[in-house]
Amino acid sequence: MAMKPKTHNGNGYSSDNNNNNNSGGGGCSSSSPSPPPSPPLRSKVSQCRRRVRSKAQSQLLKDSLGGSILLRRNLRYLLVLPLLYVSSGFLMCVGGPFSALVGWPTTPGAVYRSHDMFRNLWPHIHSDNSSAIQLSSVWQYKRRVKEQRPCPNSTASQRFESSGPSGYLIVEANGGLNQQRSAICNAVAVAGLLNAVLVIPRFDFHNVWRDPSEFRDIYDEDHFIATLEGYVKVVKELPEVLMLNYGYNITNVPIIRVQAWASVSYYLGEVYPVLQKQGIIRIAPFANRLAMNVPPHIQFLRCLTNYEALRFSAPISTLANKLVNRMIEKSSRTGRKYVSVHLRFEEDMLAFSCCVYDGGEAEKIEMDSVREKGWKGKFKQKDRIILPGLNRINGKCPLSPLEVGMMLRGMGFANDTSIYLASGKIYQAERHLGPLLKMFPHLHTKESLTTPDELAPFKGYSSRLAALDYTVCLFSEVFVTTQGGNFPHFLMGHRRLIYGGHAKTIIPDKRKLVVLLHDMGLRYSPSLNLQISFYSFDVSDDIFRNI
Repeated sequence: MAMKPKTHNGNGYSSDNNNNNNSGGGGCSSSSPSPPPSPPLRSKVSQCRRRVRSKAQSQLLKDSLGGSILLRRNLRYLLVLPLLYVSSGFLMCVGGPFSALVGWPTTPGAVYRSHDMFRNLWPHIHSDNSSAIQLSSVWQYKRRVKEQRPCPNSTASQRFESSGPSGYLIVEANGGLNQQRSAICNAVAVAGLLNAVLVIPRFDFHNVWRDPSEFRDIYDEDHFIATLEGYVKVVKELPEVLMLNYGYNITNVPIIRVQAWASVSYYLGEVYPVLQKQGIIRIAPFANRLAMNVPPHIQFLRCLTNYEALRFSAPISTLANKLVNRMIEKSSRTGRKYVSVHLRFEEDMLAFSCCVYDGGEAEKIEMDSVREKGWKGKFKQKDRIILPGLNRINGKCPLSPLEVGMMLRGMGFANDTSIYLASGKIYQAERHLGPLLKMFPHLHTKESLTTPDELAPFKGYSSRLAALDYTVCLFSEVFVTTQGGNFPHFLMGHRRLIYGGHAKTIIPDKRKLVVLLHDMGLRYSPSLNLQISFYSFDVSDDIFRNI
């Protein structure tokens, strides 16, 4: 595959929702310029089965001419039946007016009815403050921050020495805080692979996040360079002679497009020759541009970068530590321990997910406007079908604050539990946060824990604000993730690392939860928690870490 330099089009990426655990905005994923999805797994078994079926069908046709005639006559019916089946499923998943029109019941969970459920159950929830389950298992283990284990390196004695670097590598990291973090880890890995000098990664400005922060605003630049010394050489800017060649403007360096999830052999065979010839390459965009399967010494660079080299800048670290201490002080009722919840209920997240809540026509008009503003008609393409009901029953809709509160109360968390809410600006916050505050009055955010003067330097910088949330969630006793994505993935691995495996995470099974919250016949009782499906476990897989 030939590689040709192209000029930068200036476009960023839409919200990153490639996640597991029933998360993301799957029903509205975009082909371009959205981040590439994970590489599909090809099943040899399914291919084998297709070949077996094909041989069996061929033999049947050879054995019986009559069977052939019957097959031809009935082929039209065989084709029509699946279409009728799919059509019926389509209408049932869409729900709403279509189901009412044909007299079919709405598929359980396809329509947001959690607000009605809360209205029915609130008197019982309000009068019950007993713990429905024994939460001693949650608080029992007395965690302590442990000495961080070094990243495993099968070539620990190897210091990535060579006769000299092959050139300079420039990358442009796009997306939010943790998508950029992923790109930085991959950039270091690619630099090590190509024996290149890495220029401090640049952050792409996007009209959704609208954060003009540079690397040094979020991370400790000197610590980053010093930690990687001896493994990958990192510089803050290009040498004077190269800057002169490109008019002292790094954006004049031609862009090279690299395929998604590019393998090591791709970089060595396609990218390395270009680097040797030009002495400098600029790769943009750089989201998911390196395969997960890489040699151990390259994986080591990812781990080293993520857990040791990337340290938040002093302004972020100082305020974040204050927030952690204030949360501990406000959690005296629960042994100075608190629960953190990562809530994805921002306006842009709801628009991207294409899910429908209880806002009616006004909500629809507003979400259409947000999608058009943020993604420029990509959701109006002719080949795009938006199925909010199908998204919901597949567990791809962000949980509302109300649903999070009902889930936690149903699990047995009492209303005196201290909760830290990690989130951007909640969509119609006054209306949606009201029920959650009723269920958990001791609810805190970075805004409620700081003075206006303390938070002022961070206003308007979404990545810096997200870094504050990340730190407070990192040191919580229990972490609740509601939508997946890069933020919880990095956080769960980081929590497991610093606590030696004792870091509890709650991941709701949203496919089952939406069905439960759709049942208007449900009655609140101390055993309600037995009907709430969730997974609570210590994370076994670390991002960019092999143990």
